[in-house]
Amino acid sequence: YKRGNGADLYRRSVYTFFKRTAPHPMFANFDAPAREQFCVKRERSNTPLQALQLMNDVQHFEAARGLGERAMKSTSDRGKRIDFIFKSVVSRLPGMEEKKIIARFFEKQFDKYQSAPEEAMKAITFGESEPAKDLNSSELAAWSLVANLILNMDEAIVRN
Repeated sequence: YKRGNGADLYRRSVYTFFKRTAPHPMFANFDAPAREQFCVKRERSNTPLQALQLMNDVQHFEAARGLGERAMKSTSDRGKRIDFIFKSVVSRLPGMEEKKIIARFFEKQFDKYQSAPEEAMKAITFGESEPAKDLNSSELAAWSLVANLILNMDEAIVRN
């Protein structure tokens, strides 16, 4: 599979070209049914490959960075940013304990990127889309990881 460039890069995965004998790796990792016959019920699995893909795939990380940018532009309040990302992803507000855990995670990542700004730049320039120039790179890197964390919650991945 050749990756698209420019505007083609951000087309929805629904429009991915199917090859009969070689399914797209993302679809194979997430148990897409064979296209030769009808599928009544999809199997559900949790594999290490799925976790690796969600945590490291360029497409997913760029989506997380975009969500982090939107949160930073929506408000300056840290708690409201957590609420914004959480509600955008799982359609509910986080509980107090969840919010504390996420806030601690943000602080840890922010401190890490404050002390290593070159690492923050590496994180926010991962992929083809340009990061927002008007935002602090260390803070954006930390919010990107917060968004990635929330996007990788079981509640966000599997809807039952």
